[in-house]
Amino acid sequence: MGAYIFKRLLLVIPTLLGIMIINFALIQFVPGGPIEQIIAQLEGGGDVFEGISGGGSEIVEEGSDSVASRGLPQEFLDELQVEFNFSRIVCEAGFVGEPDLRADECSPVPIPAFERFFLMMWDYVRFDFGDSYFRSVSVVDLVLEKMPVSITLGLWSTLIAYMVSIPLGIKKAVRDGSSFDTWTSAAIIVGYAIPGFLFAILLIVLFASNNCFRLPFGISDFLRENVTWLYNSNPTCLRLFPLRGLTSSNFEDLSTWGQIKDYLHHIALPVLASTISAFATLTLLTKNSFLDEIKKQYVITAKAKGLSEGRVLYGHVFRNAMLIVISGFPALFIGVFFGGSLIIETLFSLDGLGRLGFEATLQRDYPVMFGTLFAFSLMGLIVGILTDITYVLIDPRIDFEKRG
Repeated sequence: MGAYIFKRLLLVIPTLLGIMIINFALIQFVPGGPIEQIIAQLEGGGDVFEGISGGGSEIVEEGSDSVASRGLPQEFLDELQVEFNFSRIVCEAGFVGEPDLRADECSPVPIPAFERFFLMMWDYVRFDFGDSYFRSVSVVDLVLEKMPVSITLGLWSTLIAYMVSIPLGIKKAVRDGSSFDTWTSAAIIVGYAIPGFLFAILLIVLFASNNCFRLPFGISDFLRENVTWLYNSNPTCLRLFPLRGLTSSNFEDLSTWGQIKDYLHHIALPVLASTISAFATLTLLTKNSFLDEIKKQYVITAKAKGLSEGRVLYGHVFRNAMLIVISGFPALFIGVFFGGSLIIETLFSLDGLGRLGFEATLQRDYPVMFGTLFAFSLMGLIVGILTDITYVLIDPRIDFEKRG
């Protein structure tokens, strides 16, 4: 196992390098760039994509007709090029003193794309991700600031999905073809078909908005009289959950138990909206995996020896059937944690990594884009290796060294 892990760790290097090369190459052909963003803001928020054929190099030639040349001095554009590391200052031979664009002997020279890429990767190897172009803060500090929201959505959504889907999938496999199997399959398929953002909007309308409605059978009157904290200033409006934020404004003043309740109260709806689409895949995957194992000869033999159904199911089948379920954990966790929460974060006014990545892409904030891409890709590759180790812990018969 040690040799296999060592080989996988060595493969992380070319894989990560390939991911970065492909994304860096693609960004060279994307219209717009950080300098164009600044120019558009200075000129009144015009169309940043107007007249731009490619945004990767960011080089603006004097006298060109691009958006970058309208009404702005070339010296200012040259300083932006140098500040964003798209150019370097080169001075003539014999020049004495610090390089300065204001000196007649010095001028900006574009840095080739391949050189900028290798300089960037050298910084990333040392885990130096630089500073954001537009936020005046380091990328690491920016990610750490947004991390609590993404940890909340990713961790809780993944845990709840597994805690519900695995027992449900096992029960569906045991009762395959029964009425329970039929109606639960229909329910989870309907849940899977509903987009997460639409389900989030439904939850907001029903439980977190100011839309007033009365529950039937006198339930509204009972709740209003006995559970007053559920209602806002309008006594006829039910508002079970807050609409925005991860915690309340007075969170620091609450007791420990009060902070826990406040935190759970705020995350209930966004976590539920993030989790709903994962139930179907995990439940059906668990069911099918258990069905395949139940039909195998060793299960029939174990039952013939007089072992109870629970002993056979959880003592023999569970270990083998769970391998394929565990294999989907990294993809589910990484997907929800890093990429799948943009709309949910927006609807519930949460400021996490999803919104950070989206805003960085729109602004062409390259340090944030490539820094987070490098860190998250590295984390995803490491999680894949940890998944293989988990395979061995669950079933020691697996030997990756012989397969490698």
